[in-house]
Amino acid sequence: MKSIYGVTIAQLEEYFLSKKQGKFKATQVFEWLYKKRVKDFSKMMNVGKENILRLQEDFSLEPLKLLTKKSDVDVSKYLFALEDGNRIEAVLMNHDYGNSLCISTQVGCNMGCHFCESGRLKKVRNLEASEMVRQILAVEEEEQIRISHIVLMGIGEPFDNYQEVMNFIDIVNTPKGMDIGIRHITVSTSGIIPKIRAFAEDQKQVNLAISLHAPNNEIRNQIMEINKAYPIEQLIEAVRYYYEKTKRRVTFEYILLKGVNDSRENARELSRLLKGINCYVNLIPYNETSHIEYKKSDKETILAFYDELKKNHIAVTIRREFGSKVNAACGQLRSNYKEE
Repeated sequence: MKSIYGVTIAQLEEYFLSKKQGKFKATQVFEWLYKKRVKDFSKMMNVGKENILRLQEDFSLEPLKLLTKKSDVDVSKYLFALEDGNRIEAVLMNHDYGNSLCISTQVGCNMGCHFCESGRLKKVRNLEASEMVRQILAVEEEEQIRISHIVLMGIGEPFDNYQEVMNFIDIVNTPKGMDIGIRHITVSTSGIIPKIRAFAEDQKQVNLAISLHAPNNEIRNQIMEINKAYPIEQLIEAVRYYYEKTKRRVTFEYILLKGVNDSRENARELSRLLKGINCYVNLIPYNETSHIEYKKSDKETILAFYDELKKNHIAVTIRREFGSKVNAACGQLRSNYKEE
């Protein structure tokens, strides 16, 4: 049975119209689901008995099952079981600007990033929009909070599951629903160029983050398999196209790997690559895992890299480190749980 949490408001309007009902019923249902958090169709008092029976026949309200949770200062990580027995993760980060949840979009990942724990367990399937929405609902209920920001940067490549991700964005952004601001949503991609261009055409005003992690093809080919299909110069061209269409600043994510991509010369080369692009670079200290040989750059190297970018007029931040004590590397909790 299809989960109601994967249905956009436009799709629900079509559903009610097909039942010879007013499409305003969709708004009423969305308010019950996401404003009042009702988990039983029979409690949707203004929807009508006949519509309640229809909804009960056609849709499920099943939540995700929380398997385990690990917490540290300002961060909690959750492992969920899906109906088919697969497992996914979400990470809650408490910032001064609000509660940000990093969610998964696939079970496993086929992008082949050598430093990433998620890619070690290959893609099993795409998540449905409902399974993304229910990650948010489950964390909000567990913590008794409201999520203000969403990052699609957990297990999986969002643009390898494009339509379900777009449906998810529509559901959580709907004013009568969860009403999470469109500019409070960030989608991260390792660089699927056709989908970056499609995203530009959709002009959703969502934040776009590019997992770059290297200043040239030689290094990127070594650490990211996707670069062999979509080389770095083509990726930069697609980013420029995205900016031309949307006028939205792009974030470049750059994980610093000791002795691989973290030298001053790498920083200078990155500066040349990004020159003229309205962007900023988010430097990320690596979260080491027991399964992967890459190591975290030392603090002095990270600061030197940062200084070199600043000197070359590249906007740059160093991401605050979260959750080294809670298996916070993407896919790490799922991987460890699977092996246990």
